[in-house]
Amino acid sequence: MTTIRFNKPFNVLCQFSPQDNKETLADFIKLKDVYAAGRLDKDSEGLLLLTDDGKLQDKIAHPKYGKSKVYWVQVDGDITDKAIEQLRRGVVLKDGKTKPAKAEKMAEPQNLWQRNPPVRFRANIPTSWLKLEISEGKNRQVRRMTAAVGFPTLRLIRYAIGDITLDGLDVGKFEALDVKSLNF
Repeated sequence: MTTIRFNKPFNVLCQFSPQDNKETLADFIKLKDVYAAGRLDKDSEGLLLLTDDGKLQDKIAHPKYGKSKVYWVQVDGDITDKAIEQLRRGVVLKDGKTKPAKAEKMAEPQNLWQRNPPVRFRANIPTSWLKLEISEGKNRQVRRMTAAVGFPTLRLIRYAIGDITLDGLDVGKFEALDVKSLNF
């Protein structure tokens, strides 16, 4: 059984099959028969788990298992306590209200890799960082949540899935995990 953690770069499609000369997982991962357990949009970065075990893939990705996912989110503007409290209570989106999230303002993550292209910079509008933990899997949920409270997402990095984090894993790199030690 093979399970890996991968630090997905910005602008990489979360698939192995080629598409219109865009970078995909196949440009970074040369292993056979592993598939993403969940997805990250091409404009999102960070932790992606891949496995050849269908049952494990389902336990990681399917919202019915409530596996928590932690995101580092750079937002447009200086996020307010009121907005953070709204995220903590749940936010009404077009497809229903989200479950309450764990949310807190944070400093810019240490040792953060450069994004290519960089996030746009506007001299008159600050940005701030948020740590957001959710256990749902609505499409583009984090981006829609921050926009709903008035602070659009500029950069989105998945830092953790359950107990597995990005710690010590450079962008564009992957490493094997010991499946027996996974808490899934």
